[in-house]
Amino acid sequence: MAAQESTRVEYGKALLKLGEENPDVVALDADLSGSTQTKHFAKAFPERFFNMGVAEQDMLGTAAGLALGGKIPFASTFAVFATGRAWEQIRQSIAYAKLNVKIVASHGGVSVGEDGGSHQAVEDLALMRILPNMVVLVPADGPETRAMVRWAASYQGPVYIRTGRMPFPVIYPEDHDFEPGRSDILKEGTDVTLAGIGLMVHHCLQAADLLAAAGVSARVLNLSCLKPLDWQLVADSARSTGALVTAEEHLATGGLGSAVSEVLAEHCPAPLQRIGLRDIFGTSGPADILLKHYGLMPDDIKEAALKAIARKNQR
Repeated sequence: MAAQESTRVEYGKALLKLGEENPDVVALDADLSGSTQTKHFAKAFPERFFNMGVAEQDMLGTAAGLALGGKIPFASTFAVFATGRAWEQIRQSIAYAKLNVKIVASHGGVSVGEDGGSHQAVEDLALMRILPNMVVLVPADGPETRAMVRWAASYQGPVYIRTGRMPFPVIYPEDHDFEPGRSDILKEGTDVTLAGIGLMVHHCLQAADLLAAAGVSARVLNLSCLKPLDWQLVADSARSTGALVTAEEHLATGGLGSAVSEVLAEHCPAPLQRIGLRDIFGTSGPADILLKHYGLMPDDIKEAALKAIARKNQR
């Protein structure tokens, strides 16, 4: 079995390493440092760590002030609170001013599990993707998380990184590099393209194996840089395979499915099936059961791919 790593845990490790290398890196949290994994940074650098309490709006406003003072603030809490409760502060004080604030939000998607719908962010990517100047990233595994965090620290401008609670299978090598606006082809194929983000990238790879057993050749993309999206790769994949499936732990509207739809509409129309939640919030339950309940498993991606191929063949 492949090694598994939680992207929130790997964020904590990467942040600690950055703190050791750069004294301008500071961290803020909304009384959830154990869950977001900023606790390691807090222990090592207490003078550069700010627990803002359950006050996400204050946390993001303070992060903006620290950025104006020349620091590189990493602000963390649950994704539903970071993007929902503090959306106005992010818009007005960070994105509008294009300040150098990094928002790394944990507990994205329904794989949060038993915490339930109130704590499962399924709309955060839509809220962040719509903001001008905001870079939006969803790592597929531990090595990609670490690479994204390191890149974010070197980039001048606002960044949103979504991390997950449960461990993800490791896909990339330890020395994986990240380049904004560029996405990866993880598996070549000719009949259909499966495009995922976060945990769903692994599910796309599993779905590709299921399709191969049925004689279908599937290309698999990791579109972890949701914004700026690698639209050329999406368009090229549409031309090459003629049918696509997007898969995300998020509402099917506003996130990856919508971003890919926009590319297809403008550059290369092709049948698209979107895997994601359909106008519904999450609920409480074990992560594996919720992923199955909401149709986010490899079998679901396989069936969506077959539907997309059938639509392609009817054209």
